[in-house]
Amino acid sequence: MLSGKRIILGVTGGIAAYKAAFLLREFQKAGAEVRVTMTPSATRFVGLVTFASLSGHDVAVDIFPDDNEAGEWTRHINWGEWADLYVIAPCTANTIAKISKGISDNMLTSTVLAARCPILVCPTMDGEMYESPGVSQNLKTLGKMGYHILEPEIGFLASGMEGKGRLPEFTAILEKASDIIGNIKGPLMGKKVIVTAGPTREHIDPVRFISNPSSGKMGVAMAQAAKNMGADVTLIHGPLSVPKPDDIHTIKITSASDLFETVKNYHKADVIIMSAAVSDFTPTRVHDHKIKKSDSEDSIQLKKTQDILAWLGEHKIEGQVLIGFAMETENLIENATKKLQNKNADYIIANSLNETGAGFESDSNSVHLLNKDSDRQFKGPKKDIAIEILNTIFR
Repeated sequence: MLSGKRIILGVTGGIAAYKAAFLLREFQKAGAEVRVTMTPSATRFVGLVTFASLSGHDVAVDIFPDDNEAGEWTRHINWGEWADLYVIAPCTANTIAKISKGISDNMLTSTVLAARCPILVCPTMDGEMYESPGVSQNLKTLGKMGYHILEPEIGFLASGMEGKGRLPEFTAILEKASDIIGNIKGPLMGKKVIVTAGPTREHIDPVRFISNPSSGKMGVAMAQAAKNMGADVTLIHGPLSVPKPDDIHTIKITSASDLFETVKNYHKADVIIMSAAVSDFTPTRVHDHKIKKSDSEDSIQLKKTQDILAWLGEHKIEGQVLIGFAMETENLIENATKKLQNKNADYIIANSLNETGAGFESDSNSVHLLNKDSDRQFKGPKKDIAIEILNTIFR
């Protein structure tokens, strides 16, 4: 149930903080991607390098890191949109009190307020503290607010006494996390979503074709994000440089004509995401044999391919969401806005080939999500951008 899910692991300042490193590994073994945020006091028990090395991501502690970059202070918002589940283990009495009162004085508690996913709290402290009226009342408040609470276990505590306050066994935490994930009704639950990805190839002869450098990474990321939000996804793709998702229905195509004919069969889907890099031109004649250099002509006659996004805009059904992509080399917003209007799309995701770390073949991207009322920019790994875009549109 946790395979492919995105989990934030929150670690607070208790002696059980060291166990969180092992819990992180257990989440990873279950197939989850994990990011870690810690309270400042938690770093007194376990160093940042430990969690950074295990997770493969920077560990977030402060809202304003010392090496602050533009936009970095909003990462609690980005993380809150990214996660499928937020697990705080161990969770001290202090952090429980802050969460129950809506206090956000560090990255961990701020991300709690920004989270759009379920939150699992694992209270861990000395037995007398756990049984105290203040902690009991705060936990009741969290329960009423919709937080999931996993009660601590009885056993030997750091104080040398025995009581109820130990962090539960990892199997219990994973089982609870799986139960929560399994009961999530994503915003695309029951929706039919079509995603196109990768380049098309317009053959001149059996060994030569017109194409582009699209890798399909952005389209595959959009398909996986939609799947994780509960959608029934069909991925229609050209040649990909990344593996096809195992849990998504896929249809392979070659040319723009192939793509158009396939899309027409699915054009009544609830959501259509046209992220494929479709050739605008195709040869008027396709030779059935390799053209020898001595027999070749000086030019190749081309004709326009079907404008698939425009056709979908003309045949859009009631309630359908149509999302197009625009790759530009100049006047990004102006050209993307025209495309939004002319193609009758609901959203256009626009990016520029001139921006470093964006565009074809890159693992990262920098895009603008445009609709008739707004322009919102996203930067980062394509997998994260896909999640943030769909969260923005559908949540």
